Amino acid sequence: MEFITYSYRYAGSILENELEFEELYSEIREIIHSINDKDIIEEFNYENKRRSIKSISSTINTLLFERFVEKNWEPESQIFQDNHYSGDTWRLDFAKDSISVEVAFNHASVIAWNLLKPVLASELNHVEKAIQTKVGVIITATENLKKKGNFDSAIGTFEKFVKFLSPLNNQLTVPILLIGLEQPETFFIEQYLDDKNRNKGRIVFYE
Repeated sequence: MEFITYSYRYAGSILENELEFEELYSEIREIIHSINDKDIIEEFNYENKRRSIKSISSTINTLLFERFVEKNWEPESQIFQDNHYSGDTWRLDFAKDSISVEVAFNHASVIAWNLLKPVLASELNHVEKAIQTKVGVIITATENLKKKGNFDSAIGTFEKFVKFLSPLNNQLTVPILLIGLEQPETFFIEQYLDDKNRNKGRIVFYE
């Protein structure tokens, strides 16, 4: 997949030029670029046989999960060691060494929380940490992917994440790189009603 980036507090320059992060950032880019249209189509069709889905949101999530794990990134990494702060709310999607990664295809109402997670994982806190982050990476959908992939209309997109950075400037004290995934090159998802009157998606190729 192709993607665009937005660098907050020089995250892009840090990831590309500092030895501590170069290899990890290279892995992130390799993982994203390794996902092609054929992979998405195969996974989408597989998921669609098991349950009714209308977008490629869960499809891309699954592919990213598999490939981050293949590269030995720790999935669902807890931010804190205290068991009182467990579960999805207090968890990073992936972590490795000093980088944390969030894959954010969820509702726009949690954009601020997704941005704050790397901060919680980096700064000193009254609750003992399970991981220490220096740079956060957030992978989300561009408006183009949202439209062509038939994502839910209420999701927080790359463009919306960028708008949240200025008002949260005082709270977001760590470098954060936003990665916006672009639409598939050869197809889009068309929504239709199946025989049970449920919204479902199907692949339509460009002519």
